[in-house]
This record gives sequence, structure tokens and C-alpha cells, in this order.
Amino acid sequence: MLDIADELNRWVGQGRDFAVATVVAVSGSAPRQPGAALAVDSEGTAIGSVSGGCVEGAVYELCRAALDDGRTVLERFGYDDEDAFAVGLTCGGTIDILVTPVRGGVAPAALRAAAGGEAAALVRVADGPAPLLGRALLVRPDGSFDGSLGGHPGLDRTAAAEGRALLDAGRTGAVTLGADGSRCGQPLTLLVESSVPAPRMIVFGAIDFAAALVRVGKLLGHHVTVCDARPVFATAARFPEADEVVVRWPHEYLAATAVDSRTALCVLTHDAKFDVPLLKLALTLPVAYIGAMGSRRTHLDRDRRLREAGVSELELARLRSPIGLDLGARTPEETAVSIGAEIVAHRRGGTGVPLAGAHTPIHHDENAPAPDRIGSVA
Repeated sequence: MLDIADELNRWVGQGRDFAVATVVAVSGSAPRQPGAALAVDSEGTAIGSVSGGCVEGAVYELCRAALDDGRTVLERFGYDDEDAFAVGLTCGGTIDILVTPVRGGVAPAALRAAAGGEAAALVRVADGPAPLLGRALLVRPDGSFDGSLGGHPGLDRTAAAEGRALLDAGRTGAVTLGADGSRCGQPLTLLVESSVPAPRMIVFGAIDFAAALVRVGKLLGHHVTVCDARPVFATAARFPEADEVVVRWPHEYLAATAVDSRTALCVLTHDAKFDVPLLKLALTLPVAYIGAMGSRRTHLDRDRRLREAGVSELELARLRSPIGLDLGARTPEETAVSIGAEIVAHRRGGTGVPLAGAHTPIHHDENAPAPDRIGSVA
């Protein structure tokens, strides 16, 4: 439910009763992943989605029923081969949906933390003994927690430790434990939903392409910073959608700011005096993505300069240059789309090839290694 935390937190503040249906497990091809949620309030207002439309009507009715009777239920939806008109997923997969009325407990605190951009994990019993179904913990980054799953005293401690591990990785997923908190005994499944601050995108170079990339970065859920050493170009008026605009030499700013394994660095300056010291530093940092704009001639010259500056071949292999996927992009907006697409493909392990006629999966394993090289734009 944390994927729609902003709106649900407003509902909590307004004192509205509501029920939330959350995807807790997926098998085969399915449009939404664990953690995706649909919520319905007592007036019948609905937000969010659990299937992209396939089973929304049936799930909506389950939420209305949960509001009426206060019961938590676990339902499975899948494609029915014998009745193509049955409620199910026409894509052929199955999804398990946990439907829970939200009335007190730790869920409101988890929603408040997620809406405020704080790191927290909501751990809920998604499958197991009926008395425990839907019970929840709120786990913080330091491992402390509120709430209780009930049952054996060791269960809360083990569940909190599992929640903290997924929170540290910024992941949402399922964990199977024994009901006593061990790895044996009567099994139960926990859904861990992690809320972490938005990943950073730092755009170096206050040019027209940067303005378009800021919009794409925000669309992809990033906290976007624009950095340029030239104060006449790096202004809030030119980049109103950026979260911050910094006037500073790029390599100095990068050395002083916080980055992590989800950060995307997009170098659009294509000027050696900025690029070389910036990329020399960037290629040593544990960030998710490093791309640099420029023609193929600029790319070859930049590669030569970086080698002369002592950058190793292993470090250079991390650089996406020329930046972006080969979309034939020309305008700033088209180029921004190609860069955003490459960032997504790199994060999700996509190939960048058209899905039509391909034999690649539509939804990739988040933990799959990204391809070594994806197409690029000049």
C-alpha cells in the first residue's frame, strides 16, 4: 500500500475509513508486482491499481466487503482456460491479493512515513494462520519496530530483522518463516513493503536538453538536481521542475554531495574541462548509472582524455557514452526519453530491443544483471 501512500495519508488525516487490496504474490505474467495496491474508502472512492484493469472490479467489491465486515481476506486471481469471461488475468498469470480494512494499528504511521519521504518498512502477514492474517509491523532503518504480528514471541523479532534487510536494499518482497519465527514449523508468508527516499538523478549541464531530462527524471520518480558552474544558466527560473539547482563546478559538487547505489548521473556538458574531472570521480563511485552526452567524435576524445587522466578500462566500461538508447532522437524531449529509457533498461535488466517479434520477457527480474552495452544515441 505504500505505493499510494501520499493519497492514503491524506485519507487518514481526513478520518476516512478505507480498505486496501495489496498484491502479495505473482506467478507467471502479471501487470503489477508485489506491493501494488488499490484502496477504496467508505464513500466508494477508489485509487490505485492491482492489475492494470483485469480484476479491478472484483477487488473493488472485496474492499467494500472488508469495510462492511472488518475481515482480512487473501484471494487468488488467474486466467480461467475454461471460461475466458471469468474474472481473471488474461495475460495468463496469477496474483494473490491481500485485502485489509485499515483502522488504526501501525499502517497509518507507515503511510505517514512514506508520504514524508522517510525510510520505513511495513511488514504484514500475507499468508498463514487466520488469526495472524493482515497483522503488521512498522520497521525503521535502525531495526526498531512498532506493532505485533501476534503468535510466538520470536516472530516479531525475526520479522523485524527480515524487514530491515529488505529496507536496507530498498526492496519490496515476500519472506517465508515459521510461525514461531524460525525457518521451520507452520509456515507463514510476510509481505515487506519498503519505503525509501526517491532515488537521485543529478544532471550536469544547464542546457535545453537538461530541462527536458528533468521532466523525464521526475516522471520516473527521481529527486532531480541540476548542476552547472555557470550562474547565468543554472537558475531556478530555467529549471522550475528540478528539486534543486546548484551553481558549482560539477566535480566539486559531486565530491561533496551524497550518492548511493540508486543514483543516476547524467553528464550533458560535453566540454572536456567539465567532463574529465567529473567523470574521473564519478566512475569510482558506487552509483547505479553514469551517462555522458556527445557525438561519437566527442566520445572518442573523452575516452582518450580519461585514460590519460588515469581512469582504468574497468572504470570506463561503466560509462554509457554516447548517452541513451538508439531511438533516432533529435529534439531535447526525444533525447530525454532515450536517456530515461536507458536508465530504466539498465536498472531492470532490459535489452532495449522492441518487444514486438522478440522472445525476451516483458517484465524482467529486478535483480538480473544489466546488459553490458545497450544502444546509444549520438
